[in-house]
Amino acid sequence: MKICIVGSSGHYVYALRGIKEDPDAKIVGISPGCEGENIERLFSQVNELGFAPEVYSNPIRMFEELKPDIAVINTFFYKNSELAIEAMKRGIHVYVEKPIALSIEELEELKSVWRQTKVKLSSMLGLRYTPHFWTAYKLIKENKIGEIRLLHAQKSYKLGNRPDFYKQRRTYGGTIPWVGIHAIDWIYWLSGKKFKLVFARHSRLYNNDHGELETTAFCSFVMEDEIFATVNIDYLRPATAPTHDDDRIRIVGTKGILEVVNEKVYLLNYETKEMTEVLLDNPPVVFLDFINEIRGKDKCLVSGEDSFYTTYISLLARKSADENKSISL
Repeated sequence: MKICIVGSSGHYVYALRGIKEDPDAKIVGISPGCEGENIERLFSQVNELGFAPEVYSNPIRMFEELKPDIAVINTFFYKNSELAIEAMKRGIHVYVEKPIALSIEELEELKSVWRQTKVKLSSMLGLRYTPHFWTAYKLIKENKIGEIRLLHAQKSYKLGNRPDFYKQRRTYGGTIPWVGIHAIDWIYWLSGKKFKLVFARHSRLYNNDHGELETTAFCSFVMEDEIFATVNIDYLRPATAPTHDDDRIRIVGTKGILEVVNEKVYLLNYETKEMTEVLLDNPPVVFLDFINEIRGKDKCLVSGEDSFYTTYISLLARKSADENKSISL
């Protein structure tokens, strides 16, 4: 299984984790996706894994000369969908950073090429593969909280000093599609229900000279079966906090409540009688299951359909925030 990596501005480490677990996977080439993108750290990490990839300055030339089975694409966000299309047109499967497109028009073009070429696609919604979110998913599937009625998710990040492409909407895409998409994905994945209406807002205040980057946002959703879901998003986590992020979700069902906080899972239902920490389960290995789907062995936890749908909802939520109005689906 020959793999090329384009760019180093996203979560290519997910791909490295899966490759480490697969003796038949080989990184044969790397390249920046945009002019000025530094891939020195990527090169160093790939070498540490024992690979000596060819280094290209042009990803299209790399696709054509090396003919990889998979392209891992995570460059400056505004180029990801364009390069994914170029890879798919050459029959290359793509593992691409989220959001997989920065506009609904780009998303539709990407989806059209994906359908025509019939290659596999998955996005870097890697938090599904963490033990805490995977355990929550398993508990819901085991009917530990009954029918879901409410969900509230949180994404909180340190801002730090972000690269320049974060400072413009056209290159960054917005905080709801970049950060909030994870929480939107958890809501969709854990509930198993589709979205019917969204109302969202976002603000650029106190963004520490980061141009058009939004530092705070919220989304409110009505879902199928009158399920209500909310998301709060911020870049205001203190620099002194012990971790970069603070991911949480609270899920209320007809028979109990689940909470994911501090990478732990807590359950309250008729069996536990009080909020009880749950032993974490082992999730699938991120990216490895995408490789196995290409081989016909298994189904990837983050499907192409999931990748398109969560991106679409995130972009609609951004539109709602921009226009200060509710949007029905």
